Amino acid sequence: MPFTTHNGVRLYWRTDGLPQGPTVVLLNSIGTGLKLWDPVVQLMGEHFQFLRLDTRGHGASEASNNDYSLEMLASDLAAVMTAAGVEKAALAGISLGGMIAMQFALDQPQRVSALMLICTSPAMDPTSWAERVALVREQGTSAIAEMAVGRFLSPAFVASRPQVAAGLRAAIRDQANEGYAGAGAAIRDMALIDRIADITAPTLVVTATEDVSTPFEGHGDVLLATISGARHVAVPGGHLPQIEAPGQLAAAITEFLEPRLSARSGLLA
Repeated sequence: MPFTTHNGVRLYWRTDGLPQGPTVVLLNSIGTGLKLWDPVVQLMGEHFQFLRLDTRGHGASEASNNDYSLEMLASDLAAVMTAAGVEKAALAGISLGGMIAMQFALDQPQRVSALMLICTSPAMDPTSWAERVALVREQGTSAIAEMAVGRFLSPAFVASRPQVAAGLRAAIRDQANEGYAGAGAAIRDMALIDRIADITAPTLVVTATEDVSTPFEGHGDVLLATISGARHVAVPGGHLPQIEAPGQLAAAITEFLEPRLSARSGLLA
């Protein structure tokens, strides 16, 4: 398994799909790992090379015992891209992953060919996230697993696929407490809202019709109003369309990226 050590933390990453295809980096939500993207990769792997990583403190990546910041997590991403030999790529991020993608696009715009911001936001309620971080540090991730899954998936999906919801709950309970709390601190403290107007990469905003965590109103609409030229696609289901609507999400990403492919090089222009 490929690991990259950055600032003393081992980060796990992998590549999938078409080896010589245009590279798309896939970034995860808090509380999930790179396997979240499996259904989308299976649908799109013949067209793109995918670089996936477990965010610090998630999956097979080590946790550090401190508050994380979006700048820190974007720096982790830069180190993994360099280790994978990827100088420039399109970034697709879900929730926390979208926040990291925006931070990266502001910090290193020359390395970003396009952005796909999925069920994410440039600003969240810091008080609620401060409470969640404190709860995890006091009682562990088991204290928030039920609540988190309730915000990940739509009620209808949970009713029809209870085993999927149970798997997500178990994964959150098994996560390192400091990994979840550290990432939660990055959401709590993020300062993107006053900067995202500076994003210049072509941007697709994806929202989900039953997302209660980052609904269109107050989140997706802010991205569209602030990032010049941003486009919008809505998909069905809750906060994690990789689980509830992988086909619609794969189609939205493909339709957004294909016009930006160079016929000669196969690279994203």
